[in-house]
Amino acid sequence: MQNKTTELFENAPVPKAVISNIIPSIISMIMVLLYNLADTFFIGQTKNAYMVAAVSIATPVFLIFMAVGMLFGIGGTSLISRMLGEGKGDKAKNTSSFCFWTGLVIGVIAMALIWIFVEPVARLVGASADTMEYTCQYLNIVAIGIPFLIVSNAFSNIIRAEGKAKTAMSGMIIGNLMNIVLDPIMILLLNWNVAGAAVATVIGNIASAAFYLRHLLSKGTILSIRPGDYQAKNKIASGVCAIGIPASLNSILMSVSNILINNVMTRYGDMAVAGLGVAMKVNMIVVMLLIGLGSGIQPLLGFCYGAGNKKRYLAVLKFSLALAFGLSLIMTVVCYVFAGPLVTAFLDNADAFGFGMSFSRTYILSGPIIGILFVFINAIQSTGAAIPSLILSVSRQGLLYIPILAVFSRVFDSARMIAMAQPVTDYLAAALSAVLFFITFKKYFKKMERSLE
Repeated sequence: MQNKTTELFENAPVPKAVISNIIPSIISMIMVLLYNLADTFFIGQTKNAYMVAAVSIATPVFLIFMAVGMLFGIGGTSLISRMLGEGKGDKAKNTSSFCFWTGLVIGVIAMALIWIFVEPVARLVGASADTMEYTCQYLNIVAIGIPFLIVSNAFSNIIRAEGKAKTAMSGMIIGNLMNIVLDPIMILLLNWNVAGAAVATVIGNIASAAFYLRHLLSKGTILSIRPGDYQAKNKIASGVCAIGIPASLNSILMSVSNILINNVMTRYGDMAVAGLGVAMKVNMIVVMLLIGLGSGIQPLLGFCYGAGNKKRYLAVLKFSLALAFGLSLIMTVVCYVFAGPLVTAFLDNADAFGFGMSFSRTYILSGPIIGILFVFINAIQSTGAAIPSLILSVSRQGLLYIPILAVFSRVFDSARMIAMAQPVTDYLAAALSAVLFFITFKKYFKKMERSLE
């Protein structure tokens, strides 16, 4: 099995190696996308825009715990792929066990905290008097699935580090497909509304985590979740966190930025918040596909870096950048042209639709460069470069977006212009990612070459 992984990562033609890794990753992201769209779509069929707004308001909280899973998933993948490239299989086992048990404990603690502080959390993320009950109801139920969410998000990435991209994809498909199938039953047929969406989400997370657990306990893996293999020392915890924290910070800051813009949009009413939530879903069609492409190549790049194969690393990167740019352009055109029908699928309230349509075509303006951004992000993470990863992660949705949003909200008295803060940020972030990558590549490959001498 490890020989097959080595063969694909090290010797397969670059297009084959890239496509073999990104297709399962993109399919996984498509399933995540469908799962995210399903909740909003079927809640929209209740014809209650306040419920749509409540799910949109609660989403940033959900993203925070997905970010915890990403901390262990991206950090673990980066470290494990480099360890396998260096031939250190035992350390890869220690790392995967560390990611599993630490993530699980954090998930249990987070679940308890949400139950205790659900109303303050709902107010913090922008719930109004009209949406408070729905938001709290959704959060209380979704909290049950937080430990499973963290585990499934972590290992949907980590399992790709051992060359098992199809297994990683299958776990995501099982969980998300279950959620999609259960949504119409629980929301519409059983008339559970927001609670139904939350229950379907929890069951999907449990199913996904159970699938990965079965794989990790089988003989078909070189990873481990055995407590005896748990180890945080020998630069395992620091190695995971060095890349995982910057990666998760990006998602956490995305949640924070969503909370901030939701609060800004409340000046235009709950229908503006509902329209913004739907626009984010439409924009997610492009973003999730390109996240899949970027995350799909990271294990391959990490292996090439760990093996000191500079030529192959660059070949993989160039092919991925060209592919990402082409896919970005196609998806941007599709989402811009079909923005109307996409928004209509979620909203029929005239005011909410107007906001949703305007915001969707504003957000999609960053589409052409978003693929390049995610490729460079993953390329930086593949080298284990903690500081550049941290700078980029805190910049896109933090150091860049928050000040730009603050300025736009003060200067413009237009909801659409305030929404323009995101595309402006994305173009600046893409330029920054390119600069940081070239600095990282020059520095870290020299460091790796010296260590291999």
